[in-house]
Amino acid sequence: MADIRTETVTYTAGGTTLRGFLAHPASTAKAPGVLVVHEWWGLNDYIRGRARMLAELGYTALAADMYGEGKTATDPAGANDAMNAVLADRGALEARLRAAVDRLKSEPGVDAGRVAAIGYCFGGAVVLHAARIGLPLAAVVSFHGALGSFHKPAPGSVTAKVLVCHGAADALVPATDVTAFEQEMREAKADYRLVQYPGAKHGFTNPEADENGRKYGLPLAYDAAVDRQSWSDMRELFTRALA
Repeated sequence: MADIRTETVTYTAGGTTLRGFLAHPASTAKAPGVLVVHEWWGLNDYIRGRARMLAELGYTALAADMYGEGKTATDPAGANDAMNAVLADRGALEARLRAAVDRLKSEPGVDAGRVAAIGYCFGGAVVLHAARIGLPLAAVVSFHGALGSFHKPAPGSVTAKVLVCHGAADALVPATDVTAFEQEMREAKADYRLVQYPGAKHGFTNPEADENGRKYGLPLAYDAAVDRQSWSDMRELFTRALA
């Protein structure tokens, strides 16, 4: 394992204190930065682990706090409440997203011209929204994220390269949303790729998905092979977009 360094960092948006998790690569040379946006559970150990994995690849990774004060949820009701509170205030969501991007770009070890964002489930929807509103990102990657749009981008306004890693058996994302997303990206003339992994269900990257699915009666499932393949697809995009 690479000799990475991690720390908790605070930043603010709209008077709310946000508690992120920063993972630094072993190298001290300027490196690309990657923002990581959490699932509806909040910034938990799973998301910290993804930030560490990115640092091991040589990126400086900031796991953002979209709920404020480092809030996390332990059951679907709490997660749904926390997520919907943010989604109900689009201005606050965008302010927190911009604050996280700015915090990452301010790191001395980050090349501010080479920054991407990835997100899981709720976080996937958030990073796609970042692309749709034209935040200065080189690439965004959604892993089993919601695809419905909060903002229809004008042609040419999506400047980030977009990768959507989607489970073909995801019962939580309607097929109509997949079709609408592709049409939206084509009309926006975006550089996008949608990968549908056969048999993969919602939560395919998270080893806790099987247990959470059983415990809460949700159509979730971890898929180790798809987890590896989607991570590889992300790395291929970053090789091109963050070079």
